[in-house]
Amino acid sequence: MQSLRQAVCVIVHDQNAGTIAGVHYANDSWSSAPAWTLPGGKAEEGERLDRAAARELHEETGLAVDPEELRLVHTIQVKAGWDGKGPFLLSVFAATSWQGKLTNTEPDKHLAVLWVDAENLPTPMFPTSHAALTAYLAGDRRGFSTYGWDTPADLRAYVGA
Repeated sequence: MQSLRQAVCVIVHDQNAGTIAGVHYANDSWSSAPAWTLPGGKAEEGERLDRAAARELHEETGLAVDPEELRLVHTIQVKAGWDGKGPFLLSVFAATSWQGKLTNTEPDKHLAVLWVDAENLPTPMFPTSHAALTAYLAGDRRGFSTYGWDTPADLRAYVGA
């Protein structure tokens, strides 16, 4: 039996400036062109998710956060991942304080790492990043969504339409 794969990302929100740390990813199988995403990646087997999120954030952006201060804000159950290896669970954390300067620490993978306007998110964007940011910025209290599981027609059956 395959174990559930875990991925993490961090919404780094500069509330005073109204910006979010964004990563312009060069190679994305979810988009025909480079796409924007949130800093993140795969959690290693046995790794705590908050620590994985802090590690991935630092590896991709140079920003450092205390894992204990990350707040879990959303979870997305994804049916088919970018890598073709099946489903995974994406845990989305938020940080409103950090140390360091936003830097493109992986220029071989990323075209840019920039502060982007939270009111005018760049496109195209990974579908999971867009869903997580939209829910977070709207103050979504459910904290859960899916990607690739249900089509709108399938959803009508759940609400009795």
